[in-house]
Amino acid sequence: MGETKRKRGRKSESESKTAAATAEAADFRPALDEKLPVGNAEMIEPASSAAGRRRGGRKRHKASEKPEASSPAIMPARSVPRGIESGDFALTPGDLLRRAVAAEMAEEAGARVLPAMDSVVKVFCVHTEPNFSLPWQMKRQYSSNSSGFVIKGRRVLTNAHSVEHYTQVKVKKRGSDTKYVAKVLAIGTECDIAMLSVDDDDFWEGVSSVEFGDLPALQDAVTVVGYPVGGDTVSVTSGVVSRIEILSYVHGSTELLGLQIDAAINSGNSGGPAFNNKGNCVGIAFQSLKQEDVENIGYVIPTPVIMHFIRDYGKNGAYTGFPIFGIEWQKMENPDLRMAMSMNADQKGVRIKRVDPTSPESAVLKPSDIILSFDGVDIANDGTVPSRHGERIGFSYLVSQKYTGDNSVIKVLRDSKIYTFNVKLATHKRVIPLHNEGRPPSYYIIAGFVFSTVSVPYLRSEYKDESETPVKLLDKLLHSMPQSPGEQLVVVSQVLAADINIGYEGIVNTQVLAFNGKPVENLKSLASMVENCKEEFLKFDLEYQQIVVLRTETAKAATLDILKTHCIPSAMSDDLKS
Repeated sequence: MGETKRKRGRKSESESKTAAATAEAADFRPALDEKLPVGNAEMIEPASSAAGRRRGGRKRHKASEKPEASSPAIMPARSVPRGIESGDFALTPGDLLRRAVAAEMAEEAGARVLPAMDSVVKVFCVHTEPNFSLPWQMKRQYSSNSSGFVIKGRRVLTNAHSVEHYTQVKVKKRGSDTKYVAKVLAIGTECDIAMLSVDDDDFWEGVSSVEFGDLPALQDAVTVVGYPVGGDTVSVTSGVVSRIEILSYVHGSTELLGLQIDAAINSGNSGGPAFNNKGNCVGIAFQSLKQEDVENIGYVIPTPVIMHFIRDYGKNGAYTGFPIFGIEWQKMENPDLRMAMSMNADQKGVRIKRVDPTSPESAVLKPSDIILSFDGVDIANDGTVPSRHGERIGFSYLVSQKYTGDNSVIKVLRDSKIYTFNVKLATHKRVIPLHNEGRPPSYYIIAGFVFSTVSVPYLRSEYKDESETPVKLLDKLLHSMPQSPGEQLVVVSQVLAADINIGYEGIVNTQVLAFNGKPVENLKSLASMVENCKEEFLKFDLEYQQIVVLRTETAKAATLDILKTHCIPSAMSDDLKS
């Protein structure tokens, strides 16, 4: 069985020029990416770095292996209906009628979508990604193409991964030869949506905005419009909604409501709208499933998630994110477990394993509480709640419908008694963040020791696969909860060789626990303690009972020479200077 990959659909400009050679190329990501993001979603690099891997599907024949054309079937002698061309002699009148009806339906559907297609734009982005191995500099810039569409208020929506680490963003209207510089208003990393604006009034002449439709039902027809690899003009693919459930969003490493469709979504489709048969937008194409025995499985961000992003920006003037219920919970499907927790036969819910101590929920909820309902909606023993058409969906969907700062009513069972709490929802910090939200990495250098903080992008940059990642880092990623709002995992990422640090050169990605006997909460506190140290020695306590000791005066004096030798402009990142 081949690997399962959920791909993001941004394509590079070079792909559009070499589409014949790359139309079936697929991106890959190290095996580490299969484990780190939430819900086992896999992060996929931009299509600009795809090389040589073929997408699963129908086998391609080499030029020397082309199958021989089969001979036409010998049909019984009968009169051929009038108007049938010789190439269609094997078709019956019924076949031709069905073909005509299908063509008429396709033409009608195209006519309905055609006005909305003029709102679809091509997005050009120049990216400059941070260099986590050398955090004082950036990587070489590269370009990519993706799709977007115009909405009310002179704004454009596209995917967040289409403009991540952007240096410059430009958009081009359908049928136009002019690229207009765009401004990024907001980037929603969790929901993989970004909002753009264009100041040039010429761009908005003759452009219509899309209208949003309701969440579609299963088997509803959808049409995805965008600028995928394979050509430079707009492309249209059609299919039906095959699944509606909570999905892993690859870019944001989160889980939100999503649509699965059987329309093809390829590199460059990212950010393009999905229309229903009325010409209303019901989603944004953003990723696809790649597997050897799977074809045409794409994923669309549905309108509830899109409207949450738009309303959040309109309400707060910025993107504040989706709130998170700050607990870890356990299913209560086992009857003995329910009996041990004093649950009645008619009671259902999930057990709280742990509560994030930095979350508002920690003030009222406790481990072993049984959550019975959220905002009046009963939660089943498997953690699901009723959905439409008799289906069920994870109760995290109810949380994702709320906004940061909203209150929710939580009913819990504790010691055979039922309690009701009013909880304020918030976005929570993690010891190892899932993404850097476009910010450059933080670093601090003293005597050649480069201190940095660990995040999921940092781990992807440092390690090719899970087997190379230190077990303690993986454990903290998957299970650790912060004990304070500003807690970070600080490590010695590398040691720049110098006379003063002889014997310490082998220290790589090792956590710093304390400095001169004081615990290290975050990188800023470590830098402050070192800079203000008046003691004779600098003593760093590392994991595995390892220590680093340097003379304070000589260490600070040697730092300037080391920075000059390695062409490093500053001993600390800008965020630590403030």
